[in-house]
Amino acid sequence: MTGNSRFAVSVHVLAYLAYKAGEQVTSAEIASSVSTNPVVIRRLLSALVKARLVLGHKGVGGGFGLASAPANITLLDIYRAVEPQPDHGLDRFAPNHKCPVGARIETILRTAFFKAQTSMEAELARVSLEDVNQQLKAVCPGKH
Repeated sequence: MTGNSRFAVSVHVLAYLAYKAGEQVTSAEIASSVSTNPVVIRRLLSALVKARLVLGHKGVGGGFGLASAPANITLLDIYRAVEPQPDHGLDRFAPNHKCPVGARIETILRTAFFKAQTSMEAELARVSLEDVNQQLKAVCPGKH
C-alpha cells in the first residue's frame, strides 16, 4: 500500500469507527467497508492503536473503537500515526554536484517541499474526525 493510500484508508477506518460510535467493530467489518483484506486493516489498526487513536479489545465481542471523541482527533493526528517522516524523494535524490543546477537544486527543493508540507499539515490540523463524521452523516443513511 502506498503512503497516500495508507493515510486515506486510515481516515476511512477512523471515520467508520466514528460512524459506528460505541460499537466494537472487527477488522473484517472494516475491511469490507474499505474493500480490502483484513490483514491490511489490522496493520493500520496496529499503528493507530500505537498512536492511541484506537482501542482494541480481544476475545468474544471484541473489536476496535475510537480511543477519543472524534472532535479530539485531527486528520494530522491520523497522518502522523501512519505516515513516515516525508522526504519527498530527496533521500534518494543524487544530482551531479559538478553541474551548476545539480549543485543547488536540492536546497531549493528542500525549501519548497518544507513549505508545502507545513501548509498541508496546518490544514490537516484544522480538520477533525468529527468534521468528517458530520459530512458523512449528511450523506450516509443509517446511524445518526
